[in-house]
Amino acid sequence: MTTDQDIDLAVNRAVLQARNVAVTFPARRGRGQARAVDDVNLGVGAGEILALIGESGCGKSTLARVLVGLIRPTSGTVDYGGRPLGYRGAELKAYRRQVQLVLQDPAAALNPRQNVFDAVAEGLRLHGLRDQLTARVHAAMEQAGLRPVENYLARYPHELSGGQQQRVVIAGALALGPSVIVADEPVSSLDASVRGEILKLFLDLRDRLGLSAVVVSHDLGLAWNVADRVAVMYLGRIVEIGTVEEVLITPQHPYTKALISAVGSTGERPHPLLMGEPPDPTRIPSGCRFHPRCPLRAASGERGRVCDTIPLPVLAADAGQRQVACHLAEG
Repeated sequence: MTTDQDIDLAVNRAVLQARNVAVTFPARRGRGQARAVDDVNLGVGAGEILALIGESGCGKSTLARVLVGLIRPTSGTVDYGGRPLGYRGAELKAYRRQVQLVLQDPAAALNPRQNVFDAVAEGLRLHGLRDQLTARVHAAMEQAGLRPVENYLARYPHELSGGQQQRVVIAGALALGPSVIVADEPVSSLDASVRGEILKLFLDLRDRLGLSAVVVSHDLGLAWNVADRVAVMYLGRIVEIGTVEEVLITPQHPYTKALISAVGSTGERPHPLLMGEPPDPTRIPSGCRFHPRCPLRAASGERGRVCDTIPLPVLAADAGQRQVACHLAEG
């Protein structure tokens, strides 16, 4: 069981950090520039599972792709092992061995013409790691729970269940010996009966291999089951971060409270639900970007006017302590 002290120590020796990362997509079709990720700081510690939670369209998947080097940020840096990520060929290739992406749809991630052995071996071959290839593939499949290995080697994706396909994708990532996995909605396409098995696998990998993970999801239940810490993202910004108990049992940001209300309140009184739809990222509101939908702002009268015009500070988000970006949140 990971303790608060363990988490603090892990964050203080963060292996992967986003520092003031922003991603702005260019204007198109008569619309302005879209700020998909806006001045985000986020760190994941050694052997830590960090859940990144928010509604669809809040920038989670874009940030995930920044973390694995698939998208170069408009500004800011990604640091690995205390050094900024470089985007030149050899440097980026070496980085991607250490930080692997697991996508939400395993069927789409797998080549239907490749059997399991070749699917798991693909990354090793791309990186020129052909020495002891068979042993590496078998070890990765064992780690991903594809046992006995011999039963799966010659099978093709259509011969596997959704859960088995996701294990193959995870095995392909593990074969390269990464220290961090970034998993974007890793169980959203799976049946409820197998989601728990895949989540347990992430916990096992953390405990057995010391693997760190950033798990992207809109599902608060997933965060509760696997995460050490939770970062809540809204319209490109981190608005609350802390341990899973802090954020999900005693939420402070009204957006976090509203997300929890959508799946059932954790307190004695239900939190107000969200109002309306998320704003267009090409037209982010002034002041607190959440204020047009905020139940707390609506109930605060004159006191809430500060939310309309005064921007909120950017959260450090890697300082190992609870943080909330809200003018009205109770500290």
